[in-house]
Amino acid sequence: MIKNCAVALALAIGLTACGSDNPAPEPAAQPSSDPGVGHVHGLGVDPATGKTYVAGHFGLFTLENKKLLRVGDRDADHMGFTVAGPKTFYASGHPAEADITAGQAPHLGLIRSTDSGLTWEQVALAGKADFHALQVAGATVYGYDSQTGQIWRGKGADLKPAARLDLLDLAAGADAPDRLFATTPDGVKVSDDSGKSFKALKGAPLLSFLDVAGKDHLVGVAPDGQVHTRSGGGPTWQAGGRLPMQAVAFTAVSADRILAAAMDGTVYESTNGGKDFATIYQP
Repeated sequence: MIKNCAVALALAIGLTACGSDNPAPEPAAQPSSDPGVGHVHGLGVDPATGKTYVAGHFGLFTLENKKLLRVGDRDADHMGFTVAGPKTFYASGHPAEADITAGQAPHLGLIRSTDSGLTWEQVALAGKADFHALQVAGATVYGYDSQTGQIWRGKGADLKPAARLDLLDLAAGADAPDRLFATTPDGVKVSDDSGKSFKALKGAPLLSFLDVAGKDHLVGVAPDGQVHTRSGGGPTWQAGGRLPMQAVAFTAVSADRILAAAMDGTVYESTNGGKDFATIYQP
């Protein structure tokens, strides 16, 4: 956990990108009220419906008409979240505070939903892993356990350990599922053996978050909010537009569509590959 927080600080993201074994309490909600999303930890779009999802400290929400609507009745802390396919999501983090108090282990391990977040099933490492970064590439799932710095990879429940690395984000694509990228304090690194070993990615700027958005197309954001893209697999990166803040969550739904969230919970969207952004949710 300390490792992941240190990485977030080194990349100027701030502590909202991190959890802890004993997460700092959010402002107390009234017993009968919904606590809201809290910190935003993940973003995604369900290809089955086109709906945007926001994963946060107090559960999963869908964005409709610039309002966040809770999905299901869970308020677990989704420290890691990714959309794997139509109606299929993976997540990790911590159970709701009431569940921990009742005796549930404080780490969710890897969980999966096949009904767009309404219900979840346990997949692997229950009570052991707290994945702050999750990435699906074809049938392969990658996860970064913030407790140990361990990268895990596999298909379904068959997760195996790979390298240990200080990182904030993972990126991989279905076209080359064995190629895994990681954003680290020393710059972007790449693995060509499913995360067993890494080397520096030549020419890459320092990035906080990174996504594979199509074959040989990378989209990332720097700590200062500058968007950078690379196409064709070469070493040359292009600087695009700039977010008005540091991103605490970032995902490239496609080469054109990008979602990002600010520390205050504001969600931004670009539909032109990061040239400019519009606010789609304001707390």
